[in-house]
Amino acid sequence: MKMISQKLKTTFAVVGFALSIAGTTISSAYAVDIKTVVSDKGIKALLVEDYAVPLIAVSFSFKGGSTQDAVGKEGTASLLTNLLDEGAGDLDSQAFQVALDDNGMKFSFNASQDSFSGSIQTLKSESARSFELLTLMLNNPRFDADPIERMKASRMNGLRAAETNPQAIASKTLRNALYPNHPYGRPSGGTLESMPAITKQDLETYRKNVFARDNVVIGVVGAISPDELKAMLDQVFGPMAEKANLKPVPETQVKTGETIAVDFNTPQTIITMAMPGIKREDEEFYAAYLVNYVLGGGSFSSRLYEEVREKRGLAYGVYSYLGTKDHSGVVGAGTATSTSNTEKAVEVILTEIEKMAKEGPSAEELEKAKKYIKGSYAISNLDTSGKIASVLSAIQSAGLGIDYIDRRASYLDAVTIEDAKAVAQKLLSSKPTIVTVGKTAK
Repeated sequence: MKMISQKLKTTFAVVGFALSIAGTTISSAYAVDIKTVVSDKGIKALLVEDYAVPLIAVSFSFKGGSTQDAVGKEGTASLLTNLLDEGAGDLDSQAFQVALDDNGMKFSFNASQDSFSGSIQTLKSESARSFELLTLMLNNPRFDADPIERMKASRMNGLRAAETNPQAIASKTLRNALYPNHPYGRPSGGTLESMPAITKQDLETYRKNVFARDNVVIGVVGAISPDELKAMLDQVFGPMAEKANLKPVPETQVKTGETIAVDFNTPQTIITMAMPGIKREDEEFYAAYLVNYVLGGGSFSSRLYEEVREKRGLAYGVYSYLGTKDHSGVVGAGTATSTSNTEKAVEVILTEIEKMAKEGPSAEELEKAKKYIKGSYAISNLDTSGKIASVLSAIQSAGLGIDYIDRRASYLDAVTIEDAKAVAQKLLSSKPTIVTVGKTAK
């Protein structure tokens, strides 16, 4: 991921303070006042107009992500996030950096397994130039040799460091075990072998295949009218190919039942485990989301936290998660503990998973989870223009509908205790794949 925030920091700070003061009012307005804007070239975006502060936030996402990396060129999408601002059009890397610094917009790019995303925040007064620079980055990046080699070297340093990072080793080992012979099992960040092999042509091919008008979702918040937005959409995204050229990614289910112990000299053992989950569009998603919150997603209020940390003092923190990918789903859990406590920590986590599978959450736990998840949503997702733009992009990617923010609470309220118990049994009854990274007993 790459992010720039250089000029006008004071102005952005003042605007952010104004937003935080007005957060409740702004959030409630955003929940209902969303417009669909379609440009002359047929490019669609969701817009929330707000002129309280002179800011414009744009979030966009292309389907594809690291699953579109060529075999042997893993890390292409990830490397691309570092190179879009390293020269574009007639401006080489240094000249482009000066232009960005003079303009002062904040921006970032990120590549996940399923998507390549980006965002910008700009002052209204600087928006024309900001959109020009964004247009150049997305449509005319230079990919000059020196920046490519410089960013590769930086990535290589990170990859070497990951080889001695127990958490990274655990994540890699679990990924390989869950998704053998599938794009999800490949390293999104690349390897020490694949990163040097990536060429300028690989980067350009990826960009042309993924960056397309039929493959993008866009959310915009701030001081911009629908007509101004239409012009921006055609300017920034109009030059792209009409249709993406994505490689098909097969549906898959995670492999389970394997136990892998990686011997590694580290003060604490990393424990991570996973089993099959569900996808975001599954009708049982909200029930699964609530069950996971009760199990270990609710941090200090979760069962795992109570049993692993509070009652037994086996670890400082413990968690569970519900991972939804475009072509798979996963339920996982993990912690870090001293070597002497590894077996006990694994045993306690598995016991709580099995208990949840058999009994499900209590009615009281379910209601507390609903209350927290509904109440925290606005605070976590709707308190800044940038976050709201990201939500607008995300609800389009997931096909949730323009009224999702208003209806989200009703989806959670509709989950019954019977629904929660059924999905707990369905998701948590299989034997997980377990990975530990730490000193093994001799």
